[in-house]
Amino acid sequence: MVMKYLDTYILCEIALGNPKFKHYENEVFIINDLTLAEFYGVLARDASLSVAEQWLMKLKSSSTPVRLSSLLKAALFKNQLKHRHLSFFDAIGYIYAQEQGILFVTGDKEFKNLPGVEFVPK
Repeated sequence: MVMKYLDTYILCEIALGNPKFKHYENEVFIINDLTLAEFYGVLARDASLSVAEQWLMKLKSSSTPVRLSSLLKAALFKNQLKHRHLSFFDAIGYIYAQEQGILFVTGDKEFKNLPGVEFVPK
């Protein structure tokens, strides 16, 4: 089974119970601490703090820290593709996945057709 990196978009769809994304829960995946923090914030805002805490407990074992060098690469990557209007969180996730040699799974149209991306629209 191929390991994948799930971005916040995919995590939100899983949390919402979208059946199209449910299978990702059973796949081998990682996220980084920044994606986990972004997801936590979205859930706290859109659902509740309790729901955010539940998902934090569920996902924190799949989350890893991000090195400063990766953050700097992500900043440059975001600048290079400024016409695509990438979020910094997403740029970090993409660079992190590239460094790990794994697929970056997203439904964000800004990443469509980039190398190493598994694009999954709603």
